[in-house]
Amino acid sequence: DTSLAEVNSFSPSMPISPSSMINQYKFEDEPELRDLFITVDDPESHITAIETFITYRVVTKTSRGEFDSSEYEVRRRYQDFLWLKTKLEEAHPTLIIPPLPEKFIMKGMVERFSDEFIETRRKALHKFLNRIADHPTLTFNEDFKIFLTAQAWELSSHKKQGPGLLSRMGQTVRAVASSVRGGVKNRPEMFTEMNDYMETFSQKINVLDKIAHRIYKEEREYFSEMKEYGPIHTLWSASEEDIADSLKGVASCIDKCCKATEKRMAGLSESLLPILHEYVLYSEILMGVLKRRDQIQSELDSKVDALANKKTEKDLFSEEIGKLEDKVECANNALKADWDRWKQNMQCDMRSTFTNVAENNLCYYEE
Repeated sequence: DTSLAEVNSFSPSMPISPSSMINQYKFEDEPELRDLFITVDDPESHITAIETFITYRVVTKTSRGEFDSSEYEVRRRYQDFLWLKTKLEEAHPTLIIPPLPEKFIMKGMVERFSDEFIETRRKALHKFLNRIADHPTLTFNEDFKIFLTAQAWELSSHKKQGPGLLSRMGQTVRAVASSVRGGVKNRPEMFTEMNDYMETFSQKINVLDKIAHRIYKEEREYFSEMKEYGPIHTLWSASEEDIADSLKGVASCIDKCCKATEKRMAGLSESLLPILHEYVLYSEILMGVLKRRDQIQSELDSKVDALANKKTEKDLFSEEIGKLEDKVECANNALKADWDRWKQNMQCDMRSTFTNVAENNLCYYEE
């Protein structure tokens, strides 16, 4: 399969062509050919004099030739996942890198380092790695392979080889300065439509996220009140012989409602809230990817303008413009293919999420 060779030879300076992207989709869409399985589990607390942190076990099983073994087991902390995400963004600026759960959680939801928080984060980290593994290009990234296979000291050594904080800050400052200088003159219509779509999507998904959290909060308050309400009827029945059976019956009904409400809350916190919040983060990532594409386009536009205004050094400018045109085309092709893939996944996730919520609500009201 030539698409595998093309993916293996992928590098940031030589993004893949749209035709090879299509081949990779064929590869990805055939589940029986999947050759990389990752599990994140077994969270473990570590307390030092300086900090308290959690590590997670990452188990990888693979049949790929570029791996020296068929199975790996390493322990990783949140900072390691963050490093991987940063490296993927540096290597593939116009691909859609899956979001990580934020370092800090929303107040009022769960306490940091509580079992609920750790389990929610474990699931999110598991999903993050598996989304990368399922991606036709990111899955073959060298830093991803190192993350899955290197022991802690090897990973620490590898991290030190990357660009320093100051050079990363310099890149960020340049990116911001470039985007502030003005809009892109020659942006293709397709990317303007993407931009408009993401602005609307971002507004709507943020509203949905807020509503879902409000529903969950109200449900939790209702559940807390019901938990107190049931035992009151049981106590009351002890002092009212004539209606004791009726009061016990009401207490029993309230207890059943409590259990049904608890189940419904679990459905919301496990199925609805994480998916909506993941796509809130995705909306921010997509806007960043579109800005980076615009930045490459702006660089090309400014060089073309400079060439038009200059009488000398035309050959040098022409060569630079040729390289930039290739870079823009590669960025466009990579983003177009990734956009279609992301949109399809998003619609599938949303459909299944809201169908699950509807089915859970039906069960709840029947109970």
